[in-house]
Amino acid sequence: MPPDVLELPGVVRRVALWVPDWPVAAAVAEGLVGAHEPVAVHDGRGVVVASAAARAQGVRRGMRRRTAQSACPELVLLGVDDARDVRAFEPVVQAVEEVVAGVEVARPGVLLMAARGPSRHVGSEEALAEALVGVVARDSGAECQVGIGDGLLTAVLAARSSVLVPPGTPAARAFLAPHDVRVLDYVAGTRRLRAELADLVDLLRRLGLRTLGALAGLPTGDVAARFGSLGVLAHRLARGADLTPPVARRPEQDVLVRADLDPPAERADVAAFVARGLAEELAERLARRGAVCGRLTVTARTEDGGELVRTWRLDGAPTAPELTDRVRWQLEGWLSGRSDRPPSAPLTRLELTAEEVSPAGAVSDGLWGRRGRGEVQAERAALRVQGLLGPEGVLVPVLQGGRDPRSRARLVVWGDEPAPLRRVDAPWPGHLPAPSPATVPAQPRQVEVLDGEGRPVGVDARGAMSGDPAHVVDGGERLEVLGWAGPWPMVERWWAARPEERRRRAWLQVSVARSPALLLALADGAWWVEGVYD
Repeated sequence: MPPDVLELPGVVRRVALWVPDWPVAAAVAEGLVGAHEPVAVHDGRGVVVASAAARAQGVRRGMRRRTAQSACPELVLLGVDDARDVRAFEPVVQAVEEVVAGVEVARPGVLLMAARGPSRHVGSEEALAEALVGVVARDSGAECQVGIGDGLLTAVLAARSSVLVPPGTPAARAFLAPHDVRVLDYVAGTRRLRAELADLVDLLRRLGLRTLGALAGLPTGDVAARFGSLGVLAHRLARGADLTPPVARRPEQDVLVRADLDPPAERADVAAFVARGLAEELAERLARRGAVCGRLTVTARTEDGGELVRTWRLDGAPTAPELTDRVRWQLEGWLSGRSDRPPSAPLTRLELTAEEVSPAGAVSDGLWGRRGRGEVQAERAALRVQGLLGPEGVLVPVLQGGRDPRSRARLVVWGDEPAPLRRVDAPWPGHLPAPSPATVPAQPRQVEVLDGEGRPVGVDARGAMSGDPAHVVDGGERLEVLGWAGPWPMVERWWAARPEERRRRAWLQVSVARSPALLLALADGAWWVEGVYD
């Protein structure tokens, strides 16, 4: 065992509280679905979380939407809604605050708190865990699990198993060692870090480092040289340490920004408008100082002198949109009416405090300088549209591998990792020849292809056409065919057990009069326009 993994000074013993399948539980709390219905929450790429009833019928995390529905036809699919998750989680946080002070929200569904003081207050760590489970069930109706361990990842995994890991680095490492490296994303609080960890985990598994024990056994210097700063972070977590190493120096002063609300705000959207400006100011001040913060405290003061406070745990260098999301979600949680302790009067002041501020050498301008003003404005406009229309209101196209134009383009929700699901440079036998059409309709439209005698043109199993295309009837308009190429038969997933998963098509390029050239596909006895050449 390398000597640099034996001692981990400064590791904090933490309590983690985890509510299983929280996005589903939040939808149930909001009245969108029933408690016993099979439910899955997806992010456009795949299933993020499934209820117990859905898992019993074969629905798993990462499944595509159509695959999940084929496994469970009565499945209720809901889109990811971070605001809903935070709004519904507020009663759980308030219930925990009846027992423990200084609660941190890692993400909706996961709470973190120090173990030493609260466990001494109630008598033992076992008594603290029982008290937390009981108060959450009594005050919010949610079923939670509590775990205690040294280090962030140890505590989170302990909560998912409802165990108390004995104190000490050896016990934490022994507990973590058999876990798959995929569990590293359990500590990610943002989509950005979750996507980066997913890429790192994929690389680690391909290199044979499939468990946390295998990763922790590597020397720190070798990990830093091969995997960079993200690898060092994963290495620390695998060893039972926290996200950031302890520093033997006085921490930097907290960064505080505030704004008065005049007139006082009673609605979440009004307060969120002010919060966005504060979040941008806070992110700019942190970047100017070359610093990052580990915690964000949101404080709202009311007209009658009341005060609402909530602390969020952050990872990495938070961007202005990430800070804005945290504050907006929290304001919706307070002002939506779901909170057991809603504001006693309209909000008059909003404060954001960056805590655990430390230097960050990685916080700097990009290699080619600051982003242009137009790029920043475009990003803000996209986020604004998302706030009005929902996460799937703004989509970004991503090129990926495939045999036809429709499968080679993937739409990703703005803000998610724009990564292809299939390799572009992989061999795709039987793919259509270049060039690809400039326009692919959102939904294919049906047309007729006729030969010179007005008979429908078909393609047999051997790829032979019944006649030469002479006309294309599109929406009642008969277009003369000036030239054509093809057909290109394409058979996909012929081995699939379900007939609906098998695909057999024949492709045809036609040049027609008074219209751009068309890419046609023959499927199930009908011709469809799948692309338009400009």
